[in-house]
Amino acid sequence: MKLQQLYSYTRKALDTYHMIEAHDKIAIGISGGKDSLTLLYALAGLKKFYPIPFELEAISVHLGYDEFDLTAITNLCNQLQIRHTIVFTEISTIIMEGRKEQNPCSLCAKMRKGALNNKAKELGCNKIAYAHHKDDLVETMLLSLLFEGQFYAFPPVTHLERSNLTVIRPLMFINEKDIKGFQNKYYLPICKNPCPVDGHTKREYAKQLIRQLNHDHPGAKDRMFHAIVTGNIIDWPNL
Repeated sequence: MKLQQLYSYTRKALDTYHMIEAHDKIAIGISGGKDSLTLLYALAGLKKFYPIPFELEAISVHLGYDEFDLTAITNLCNQLQIRHTIVFTEISTIIMEGRKEQNPCSLCAKMRKGALNNKAKELGCNKIAYAHHKDDLVETMLLSLLFEGQFYAFPPVTHLERSNLTVIRPLMFINEKDIKGFQNKYYLPICKNPCPVDGHTKREYAKQLIRQLNHDHPGAKDRMFHAIVTGNIIDWPNL
């Protein structure tokens, strides 16, 4: 995927779901992975010519792993002229050692989001951009069907009542494989996830299942995404 294609797909999401309003201050959650860095590139570029003015902040939540070095991310943010704020936490110690959670992912996600939301509010942001792509939405829908008996996927825009922040998902029309291509083409400085349970989650199971379904029935993933976008799904707007 070329940079212009990234801008085009991202702008389609911004425009279709009215994700940005005049003078929004948007925090980008930067994990150090390919998805969040691609989102950083997309919004930093669009900021220069998008017809609605907005500001950006980049925020990373450091979980406390010693080997997690975000220096390259800070350098990239400086290059893109976006301030990078790192929130240092002890989430890894609390979950893996203190509470010894057998299924730590859910609690970790809640704590990370809490730390991100608090820092975003502190910096004066009214919106947070998450880097969920098309595959993430389809995986979430499948997990919801399999384990909760609901037809649900991340909405394009979500208002968080408790924090009075709005979450937007500008990469929702982009395939994960295209993000991988963008990563390789533009040499994104990926920070490897040091979490010991990375790659051993229900989401990874859903990812492999969708890959197999798409192999056996070409186009299955796109048809599932179409069902999400056009169907009567929980929390989604009717277009």
